[in-house]
Amino acid sequence: MPRSLRNDVPVPITRHYTWLGWLASIVITIGVLHHLAAPDQMHWVYVLQRLYYIPTVLAGLVMGWRGGLVIALLAGVAFGIGTPPIWTVSRVDVLDQVLEICMFCLVGVLSGVLTDRHGKQEAILRTTSSQLGQAHQELEQNFERMKRAERIYALAQLSAGLAHEIRTPLASLEGAAALVQRESQSEERRREFLGIIQKESRRLNRLLTSFLEFAKPRQPELAMVEVAEILDSVIILVRNACDTGRLELQRRIEAGLPMLECDPEQLKQVLLNLVTNASQAMPQGGTVSLGAQLAGSTINIDVHDQGGGIDEQHLGRIFDPFFTTKENGTGLGLSVAHQIISQHGGTMSVIHNSPHGVTVRVSLPVRQCQI
Repeated sequence: MPRSLRNDVPVPITRHYTWLGWLASIVITIGVLHHLAAPDQMHWVYVLQRLYYIPTVLAGLVMGWRGGLVIALLAGVAFGIGTPPIWTVSRVDVLDQVLEICMFCLVGVLSGVLTDRHGKQEAILRTTSSQLGQAHQELEQNFERMKRAERIYALAQLSAGLAHEIRTPLASLEGAAALVQRESQSEERRREFLGIIQKESRRLNRLLTSFLEFAKPRQPELAMVEVAEILDSVIILVRNACDTGRLELQRRIEAGLPMLECDPEQLKQVLLNLVTNASQAMPQGGTVSLGAQLAGSTINIDVHDQGGGIDEQHLGRIFDPFFTTKENGTGLGLSVAHQIISQHGGTMSVIHNSPHGVTVRVSLPVRQCQI
């Protein structure tokens, strides 16, 4: 069945006959005008002769090579019948007429073949596009299944880590409570065990608080702040909480640093966590340096210590929840900090790690486009 020019869908039979009727009428009309042309108006005869190509080409474009051939043959018949006698005087013989009819057929078939080829290419393109669409849909479904599997795996890891972290203080609480219940214990021993209960209760509270911060972080409340003020606040907090006799804090800020759009309290929490970790990495004391510099539209805040560095086998896991090498650590501090920075559209990474110190970089965009 013939194909349409615009797509590869079969043309309805009624539409096919309609086109065939219209084009045949045009050919017959041209043939009548050709036959009625005056002998002294050879330019009009030539024009009418060229007009036969119009319905021939249209037939090929609309109905394919079969339709083009039918109209071309009809045009050839009309051309042969309508040739005026004056053409014999002008040396236009039968061979010229046959060649002209062959040209009609060639043009009709060629235009039809090109149309059919175009239709096939469109069909292939539609098939390929449909296959790509199905493949894209399957890819999205697989991606969603993979994300669900990752969420389930992450939930399992979090649950296992939380259970492991809770089990130790619960065992301490149970043992201390059992010892307190014994009447033979002295008052001093009772106070010692009650202190253990209190200490482990606080540890559980910190653990659950950190877990809730990680599982359901607060959305940042953005404000324009000076980076220098943030670093000064962190230094003051660390000096009040740490032994400043063994710890030296330094601050280096690039001149002309623009104001930063961020949640100041959350950023202080992140930097305080990093400085505290840096301090704990230097039990014998040392220097912790806080630096800030502009890099394009990003502000980099570096926290550098002089500790012994991070073991290479642990470096890729330091931001994982519940991963810690500290005896009393929860393993959620850096995870929460990393999540806060991600909510700000920034990144946190270790840019220097050696036996002589570690540098952790927090990179934040100067302006927040969206959260």
